[in-house]
Amino acid sequence: MIAAMEPLYEGKAKRLWATNDPDVLRMEFKNDATAFNGEKKASFDDKGRLNNAISTRIYQLLESEGVPTHLVRRIDDTSAEVRKVEILPVEVIVRNFAAGSFCRRTGMAEGTPFSRSVIEFSYKNDELGDPLINEDYIREMKLASEAELSHLRARALEVNGILTRLFDECGLRLVDFKLEFGRLATDPSRIVLADEISPDGCRLWDKKTGEKMDKDRFRRDLGGVMEAYREVLDRISDLLD
Repeated sequence: MIAAMEPLYEGKAKRLWATNDPDVLRMEFKNDATAFNGEKKASFDDKGRLNNAISTRIYQLLESEGVPTHLVRRIDDTSAEVRKVEILPVEVIVRNFAAGSFCRRTGMAEGTPFSRSVIEFSYKNDELGDPLINEDYIREMKLASEAELSHLRARALEVNGILTRLFDECGLRLVDFKLEFGRLATDPSRIVLADEISPDGCRLWDKKTGEKMDKDRFRRDLGGVMEAYREVLDRISDLLD
């Protein structure tokens, strides 16, 4: 059995622990919530459990559809074993409808559907506020090769197709979401999906009511944050379990 040994990293929503296998880490989901680059903070009972359950179910689905991820297995309510990766400092954002910062930058009405998915890249750097960057920035900053960038874009669109179908069957509209990727420690030539996919990093709207079922409930002080997360988990579980 793989045992956790020492903490390696603590972020806004997760902790990473070393294990007695140098190529496997324990990823622990916290109850903390942050918004606006950490300016707004709160803690919600059960958040870690819900995000762990949602993310591991989604990653298991993606693996079954041929998308390689860092997930090994869920090990308890708030933790999962994951393969050790070197995270690429390029976050990929996939947008299917106008929302959030896209609307603030462009003035487009929230909820406007796009003719095809919009892909954005941001520089994963907390001190700079994860600014948007383009392919030229990525090349000059040497954040990823052209081949890697092409791979990220193609893989993000593949994930978008799988998740759009999943959430559609759950009665939810996948508005947008962010992805992180990493190079496997055991084979740096292989890039896999890493981090998490949960309502923390997705915008999900109920198809019938338009109700927001994601972290926007926290950002906008709508209340019922964990109730929405539980509903997302229940719908996914009913479909996948």
